[in-house]
Amino acid sequence: MTTKLFAGIDIGLNEATVCCIDSEGKQLSPTRTVGNNLDGAREILAIIADLAADETHIGLEATSVYGSHLRDFLLNSSNSRNWFVYEINPSLVAGFKKSFPRRDITDSTDARMIAERVRLGYLRPYTKGDMLRQPLLQLTRHRLHLVKMIGQEKNRALNMIFLKFSNYKRDNPFSTVFGKASLAVLNQLSPDEIVNMDIQELLSFINRHSRNMLPDPEKAALTLKTIAQKAYRLHPKMSNSVNATLIMTLENINFLEKQLAKLDKLIASELKAILQTLDTVTGIGPVYAAGIIAEIGDISRFPNEAALAQYAGLTWPRCQSGEFEAEERRLTKEGNRYLRYYLVEAANSLRVFNEEYKAYYQKKYAEVTKHRHKRALVLTARKFVRLVFALLSKGQIYRKEMMV
Repeated sequence: MTTKLFAGIDIGLNEATVCCIDSEGKQLSPTRTVGNNLDGAREILAIIADLAADETHIGLEATSVYGSHLRDFLLNSSNSRNWFVYEINPSLVAGFKKSFPRRDITDSTDARMIAERVRLGYLRPYTKGDMLRQPLLQLTRHRLHLVKMIGQEKNRALNMIFLKFSNYKRDNPFSTVFGKASLAVLNQLSPDEIVNMDIQELLSFINRHSRNMLPDPEKAALTLKTIAQKAYRLHPKMSNSVNATLIMTLENINFLEKQLAKLDKLIASELKAILQTLDTVTGIGPVYAAGIIAEIGDISRFPNEAALAQYAGLTWPRCQSGEFEAEERRLTKEGNRYLRYYLVEAANSLRVFNEEYKAYYQKKYAEVTKHRHKRALVLTARKFVRLVFALLSKGQIYRKEMMV
């Protein structure tokens, strides 16, 4: 008869607590707490080896980065086919705990609950293939962090811009507030200086800083003159502080955007090591493909595209009671927020560069009068999930007839 061992490990910054049970739930040895370091990992390995089971299942929660070293160490510690390591979503363990009588919350209790959850089954083992995707995962998740930082700094900059040039954002004569010509105006000129500047001098300033790329620089110059006349005048005592904070914030944005460009190159380079066909879709570049692939991992763990959509949080739960059923259904927003971000960003690119998805987006946009862009974009992302599942499952190159 095959003997099975189920080990649960509760991970912290400094310590790891391990509890081992058998197929019947009987604890096989005292719960042990060791250091969360290489020596501690070797102790855990020795504890498991002493119990000498034919089949070993080890589970630990996916808690920040504290378990990553131990997870990889355990995965690489045996060549046995009967050695399995599981990285478990903490929400699964938390939900599982509720089925047990209330007890004190300790590291020992948590380790036991993790072991019991592993014994229950229905978990996908962590694999060496997953380990190969970890570098890409690290880069793509850091990218989202940078994108959020840039967004926060731009919001701060817009507040400063309002103080310096109150109607600039609303009536901006350039395609974007944060373009080169626009930033030159904000950094170097005040509304009074624009009003008093000769129109030819202002036109020359705009052409120089836009590198003569504006389609209608004369119109931009005239618009600047007009909005400068209508703008509030900043109190002189505020001028230095507003200008200083605006310049520093714009410098932060410039630095972060350069970091983002470097990161995108690293992501594209890392993606080359992974066999995939997502970037054969018109409108999907290596960055979006990498973000999606890194979060999905092994596509075989999803039985169908609906399961993948649920994992990404791109589902709309029904709200029904008796004969009543709500007409408006909110996006669940549960699941993997990183995957959802990259799918929605990919959909935003597809609606511009891919004719089939552009038509679908426009159709969904026209169906309602509220939240039109947001709704159409999320529905386009949900449609894209079907194609992602098909391409990754079959390893095929994208063709138009694959549109679903």
